[in-house]
Amino acid sequence: MNILRKILYPFALLYGVIIIIRNKMYDKSIFTSVKFSTPTIVVGNLNVGGTGKSPQIEYLIRLLHKKYKVAVLSRGYKRKTKGFQLADKDATAQKIGDEPMQFYDKFNNIYVAVDSNRVNGVNQLNNLKVAPEVILLDDAFQHRKITGGLNILLTTYQNLYVNDTMLPTGNLRENKEGAKRAQVIMVSKCPETLTGQEQLLIEQKLKPKANQKVFFSTIVYSPEVLNDKNKINFLDLLDYQVILVTGIANADPLLHFLNTKNIKFKHFKYKDHYNFSNTDKEKIKLEFDNLNSDRKIILTTEKDYIRSFLNFNVHIYYLTMQTKLLNNEEGFNKLILSYVQQNSGNS
Repeated sequence: MNILRKILYPFALLYGVIIIIRNKMYDKSIFTSVKFSTPTIVVGNLNVGGTGKSPQIEYLIRLLHKKYKVAVLSRGYKRKTKGFQLADKDATAQKIGDEPMQFYDKFNNIYVAVDSNRVNGVNQLNNLKVAPEVILLDDAFQHRKITGGLNILLTTYQNLYVNDTMLPTGNLRENKEGAKRAQVIMVSKCPETLTGQEQLLIEQKLKPKANQKVFFSTIVYSPEVLNDKNKINFLDLLDYQVILVTGIANADPLLHFLNTKNIKFKHFKYKDHYNFSNTDKEKIKLEFDNLNSDRKIILTTEKDYIRSFLNFNVHIYYLTMQTKLLNNEEGFNKLILSYVQQNSGNS
């Protein structure tokens, strides 16, 4: 904990008290919370920063979209529009946000919508001519105006919420007690080599309630980098000079992955959801032009590519990733599918 965060500790206590009071108001139905008949799965976290919500949402889409009409509802962080927006052929990251645009770009048979008013967003989706059969609420764990049917709480292996403290001293959006609202706790971004004994020790730290299930997942990166026109296998990248550009909350897992593949790279790090200006792009391009090699690329994340580099006329590629359950994948999938089936009009 740095000195500034220690100084701000009284503010963390005050913030924590405010959040406790707010949550009590919802728990006692003093504040209104809406529960919809459409199955709604909330994916969120207690910690700020990258816990792997987008890969988890994509995992759920892959699991559900062949059987159900799936909708994803986000707030559309840093978009340039207001109110409810349903993604269509004219959608851009500027209109709906980078992560929703990523979902829409990858899955062409689902609804992707954004609305800071999640209740209105769900109502708008349910009023569509062909209404969704299941709604995934992205980053909505603290959005108490909706009571999710199934709540999935993500916490990273490197920063378990039980080891953290409230903002601004720590990185918690709300008190650790908020975890009790989750039916599923997903420990994300684990090492692939995490043993069963190590998982048990983590579960003991989390102290799940009787109605809570704990699962463990890791991030699996694609064996190739790609863009709209080309692909390069990682084995071939060994001969390349690489400029890595990231605008994500936590690039450490990506850096670790590239290092394990012996990829030589120079990293340009920007804050999460960073909107790259023309000046930024010119600076990156200049660094790229100055590389003394014919085999060179700029590498970025899928989210950054969609947000800022779709029309960047240089050799830029992105890397995709997916969530992979370390064990009991069948149990997790069965839990999700059972919830949707039991609460669906198709049941």
